[in-house]
Amino acid sequence: MTRISIIGAGPGGLTCARILQRHGITVTVYERDPGRDARNQGGSLDLHADDGQIALREAGLLDAFHAVARPEGQEMRQLDINGEIRTHHIPAAGELFKPEIDRGTLRDLLLDSLTPGTVRWGHALTATDGRTLRFENGSTVETDLVIGADGAHSRVRPAVSPAVPQYTGISFLEARFDDVDNRHPEIAGLVGQGSAHAADGDRALFIQRNSGGHIRVYIIRRAAADWIAAAGLTPGDTTGIRAHLLDEFAGWNPRLRQLITDNDGRYADRPIYALPVPHTWAHHPTVTLLGDAAHLMPPLGVGVNMAMLDASDLALALAGGDTVGTAVQAYERIMLPRSADLATMLDGRAEDLLTTDDHANAS
Repeated sequence: MTRISIIGAGPGGLTCARILQRHGITVTVYERDPGRDARNQGGSLDLHADDGQIALREAGLLDAFHAVARPEGQEMRQLDINGEIRTHHIPAAGELFKPEIDRGTLRDLLLDSLTPGTVRWGHALTATDGRTLRFENGSTVETDLVIGADGAHSRVRPAVSPAVPQYTGISFLEARFDDVDNRHPEIAGLVGQGSAHAADGDRALFIQRNSGGHIRVYIIRRAAADWIAAAGLTPGDTTGIRAHLLDEFAGWNPRLRQLITDNDGRYADRPIYALPVPHTWAHHPTVTLLGDAAHLMPPLGVGVNMAMLDASDLALALAGGDTVGTAVQAYERIMLPRSADLATMLDGRAEDLLTTDDHANAS
């Protein structure tokens, strides 16, 4: 029996495992988190009908996805810096091109679809040569195929590529708001049921409604990757960071400045990185990559969709291939040109998140 090991229990890795199991192929997923509830999985995702939803169909989970997704989350408001609506997309009845789903909900949907014991929690990979997996807990595993689905700072990537992510010059700072309809009704009214974006060309706010009465706000600016330390602050200094940001957003209306001042809890610093473009590698018969491990791009609405489409293409290639090596080659012949074309199109466009144009999207 071929031993297939997926590193990373994110949407890409879990989708790949699910489709492999639907085709009768045994697979093990290794995840650094100690358990499925070890940490919050983050904000909301829009899964597109022409990629992410295709993968869910191959996984046999499309109907289950639509049962828990939020089509109303497709609402999008473009605001000016006074909080007034410039453009407003309201999804039509039955519009399902890119409904929203919380990351945690999607992960649970995928995890619950797998054979019990598929995911080995508490296994943080340190290195692999494509045959042996070495983990922080001291264990080793022999395998016939390593699939790196372990994100931006992949520990699998060095087995096929020397590339490392580079800072784009754009910084995200995440602020969280809880029980918004009761505790933050003005902010809830500002964003509606989906997302809202405001920018002045140098800085921006992206506001995203999640399920369960939560809203996440991404404060977007040009800044050094270590701007918090450079300002003499620490990540836990919420008061100091808030004062710093209020100076930068001094010209914005108080309706929007409350997105900086009224958050519940501390900020989360999320500098934006991307891989060099195009990112390719010479074929390795026992190692391949998918998602951000293969083609980390700016957060412009494509990342999770490409990861899930990669996962589907790879799983189907393995299910239909004569050998692991030929299946991986068939997958990479599809994935690498596709990701190179998309990455080239998005190269340098993290700056789009600061523009006053109406197409900016940070989901």
